[in-house]
Amino acid sequence: MIRFTSRFRFGARANPYIKAQKTLKVDGKEYKFFSLPALGDSKLNHLPYSIRVLLESAVRNCDEFAVTSKDVQNILNWETNAPKQIEIPFKPARVILQDFTGVPAVVDLAAMRDAMKRLGGDPQKINPLCPVDLVIDHSVQADVSRVPRAYEENEKIEFSRNYERFEFLKWGSTAFKNFLIVPPGSGIVHQVNLEYLARVVMEEQGYLFPDSVVGTDSHTTMINGLGVTGWGVGGIEAEAVMLGQTISMVLPEVVGFRLHGKLPANVTATDLVLTCTQMLRKRGVVGKFVEFFGPGVETLSLADRATIANMAPEYGATMGYFPIDHKTIDYLNLTGRPESKVRQIETYLREQGLFRDYKSGNDPHFSGDVLDLDLASVQPSLSGPKRPHDRKDWASCLNNKVGFKGFGIPQEKQTDVAEFTYQGQKYSLQHGSVVIAAITSCTNTSNPESMIGAGLLAKNAVEKGLKVKPYIKTTLSPGSNVVTKYFEESGVSKYLDQLGFTTAGYGCMTCIGNTGELDNEVAEAIKNKDLVAAAVLSGNRNFEARIHQQVRANYLASPPLVVAYALAGTVNIDFDTTPIGTDKNGKPVFLKDIWPSREQCGKAVEQALKPQMFRDIYSRIAQGTERWNQLKVNKTDLYQWKPESTYIHNPPFFQTTELNPKQVQPIKNAYCLLNLGDFITTDHISPAGSISENSPAGRYLKSKGVAKKDFNTYGARRGNDEIMARGTFANTRIINKLVSKVGPQTVYVPTGDVMDVFDAADKHMKEGNQTIVLAGQEYGSGSSRDWAAKGPYLQGVKCVIAQSFERIHRSNLVGMGILPLEFLKGESADTLGLTGKEQFTINVNESNLTLGQTYTVETSTGKKFQAKSRLDTEVEIEYYKHGGILQYVLRKLVKA
Repeated sequence: MIRFTSRFRFGARANPYIKAQKTLKVDGKEYKFFSLPALGDSKLNHLPYSIRVLLESAVRNCDEFAVTSKDVQNILNWETNAPKQIEIPFKPARVILQDFTGVPAVVDLAAMRDAMKRLGGDPQKINPLCPVDLVIDHSVQADVSRVPRAYEENEKIEFSRNYERFEFLKWGSTAFKNFLIVPPGSGIVHQVNLEYLARVVMEEQGYLFPDSVVGTDSHTTMINGLGVTGWGVGGIEAEAVMLGQTISMVLPEVVGFRLHGKLPANVTATDLVLTCTQMLRKRGVVGKFVEFFGPGVETLSLADRATIANMAPEYGATMGYFPIDHKTIDYLNLTGRPESKVRQIETYLREQGLFRDYKSGNDPHFSGDVLDLDLASVQPSLSGPKRPHDRKDWASCLNNKVGFKGFGIPQEKQTDVAEFTYQGQKYSLQHGSVVIAAITSCTNTSNPESMIGAGLLAKNAVEKGLKVKPYIKTTLSPGSNVVTKYFEESGVSKYLDQLGFTTAGYGCMTCIGNTGELDNEVAEAIKNKDLVAAAVLSGNRNFEARIHQQVRANYLASPPLVVAYALAGTVNIDFDTTPIGTDKNGKPVFLKDIWPSREQCGKAVEQALKPQMFRDIYSRIAQGTERWNQLKVNKTDLYQWKPESTYIHNPPFFQTTELNPKQVQPIKNAYCLLNLGDFITTDHISPAGSISENSPAGRYLKSKGVAKKDFNTYGARRGNDEIMARGTFANTRIINKLVSKVGPQTVYVPTGDVMDVFDAADKHMKEGNQTIVLAGQEYGSGSSRDWAAKGPYLQGVKCVIAQSFERIHRSNLVGMGILPLEFLKGESADTLGLTGKEQFTINVNESNLTLGQTYTVETSTGKKFQAKSRLDTEVEIEYYKHGGILQYVLRKLVKA
């Protein structure tokens, strides 16, 4: 999906739209910009604002080479062209990374420099040509909780575990240009992006143009709440963008979502986004933009909008976009942006026709039917137990068969109780007992009203004499240090501390599974009675085994509701009819008695949150902590790989790359590695969470002399391909139809032996066998993990045949040279009677790689069926021919 161009082409080639170039003066300083109104096309007035940003990029970068005037016209004619799947180029202004996905990206760049030198090129050509920001936020774990020094202790453990990774990243910040590292302990990438890194309007070489960003995390979309165009891409694709290439994408349809009315006093932005997610999932918005409009938008704070935008991956959209308006400008002032920069932003956007005025009544045109939501109809929501777009229905989930909304607990087992002793006191656990309660995740910790709401609820609870049971793992993981500042200013910190919600660290933590261990007594109680224990978190993902391996029911909720369920100690409660506890006098206390209203929260935020807080915190963000500054690195162009390292390893992707690609060969007599069902997420595919001692990765680490206590997580070891290949398809909850039980095993079809997936893949590769994967609908949903494609590549997978693919994961598969094929509509492995024990031949070759190609898949049992190629653009066909996107980029740069 990449076309080649330099970082900034102004003057490099004649731009046919040079007449649209205008001059703008702000505070006595002149800027140039490419004016959309100067195009003189009336269709501009009807374009969705998100499409106008794509149009501006095409106009500004038009050179009749990477971007053509035909591309500009295709975007201008969006209303006609959107349903036609027309390809357009887009050049993002910058790239943002978090460290889990950032480390392998920097590893790849370092390995490409080695390959560039080996092939006779200049290693310095492998260098970011656009600004790249990397925020280290995924490494800290909640090992220590509920004690005053939890944050300091967890940071100490974090540096001990991740020394090699941090050292490598610090080397990268010195070796590569345009590369900013935001050190550990600063906050969560998307919140830091929202509060500080986002430019809103870029200024470069005297030109102004809209900020836009792609990130190696699916929740990059949070920045859409600020009116910045951006979305998550695979790490593979982001690396190509860093190297100055434009993204080739399909001109998207834009679904309009009209909001009106006002949220009730007892409802939070989290409740709103869970409602929107359910509506949009039902509508079907995969691969589309969603643009919010209507009078209700004006009633939402910028943080509320960012909460909704953040969860675009959960409702399936590429973006959930809120155009820039006066609330955006207010937020920029609130977060301490320089006054002169804010004036520049507003002046430019008004001149460019990118500033939204809801009072004008001039709504853009959208694709198909517009969704409509009365904000007054939104009710408090709890999402789960296994997917963000499902709703709590506890009794049914216990009874239902094992699946997205079922645990299959027999009736006679549903009242089981596990007694245990903790800190000298006796307690009991049942199905639905809360054992983890976490205020965490960029989705909600960036929302001051929701966070203050949790603090005020904690204050009210403490004053009533309510307590949280001590065995519940309660944590607070603010998205930035600003949260701590306004908690202190509002006086709620001490109440959160009293309930156990002590700051555990500034990072994603529980939301991504960095939950740490449960206390042994709790873990044993769950195990002894095989209980469906519960976690309640203010996160954005609750897929199986993500939060904790032993906790099967995971619910997403607003920060105040997280506190409420921690107080209740169970998710099996109706807050309307059942008290949450008793006060000091033994009187029942209902949730409504301690719940703060939106007005109360808003007033508290207004009094506590000041622009100077943001200026103070972010003025020193790049300085880092004392531990970060003690890291010493060699300033070299080429990385000095350490063969003994189990964290950073030179990957095999480029070590044998030749100057010209080999011809594409058919897939012949391939065995099925896994036969999977619907909604297999990247959490199921990609290595994530803790490393089991008896897993292939655990056995490998032990062979290298690494003790179990030092295994760390798969996320922390993403810079080592040996670990990641062994951890692919290692999720303990994955369901593979080739075997009878849930877990990371498969059948080695030639002999019928059951073994770990990696061991089977390794045996296939050693025997010279090709392999494929069969799957159902929405294959690859979830986080934009490049290892969900790199891992199968290293396991020898040549093709995935699924009913449908998630957008980013499909792109990642192509980026690694794995062929994505789709069953024809209405067909699946099951309907075709495929068991996965057949061998598969697909006659894909150099001559029949065309768009929309349908291949005949032949099986060893004589069955034949058709499957459609999901190489969606001409350039993706080129990537596939080259064996992947980075091989394509590397060869072009060597020859340039």
